[in-house]
Amino acid sequence: MRRCAELPELQRLATTVETWWPEILAFLHTGITNAGSEGTNRVIKTIARDAYGFRNPGNQRSRTHCATTRRARGHLDAR
Repeated sequence: MRRCAELPELQRLATTVETWWPEILAFLHTGITNAGSEGTNRVIKTIARDAYGFRNPGNQRSRTHCATTRRARGHLDAR
């Protein structure tokens, strides 16, 4: 066990867990996460990266809006 405690990766992990412990504990008590907003943010950043260099900022906004609607994410029936 002592050998494992000397690994810098485990020391860094312990520091990270200690730093984030209030948030971890809040999740364990409530079961609520921010996964939905993080996923939407990732989609927006990906679309913005794909649209880099376009001259029309309105077009980029339209692309991100379309990509983050409920229908585009598969929540609504597309009939």
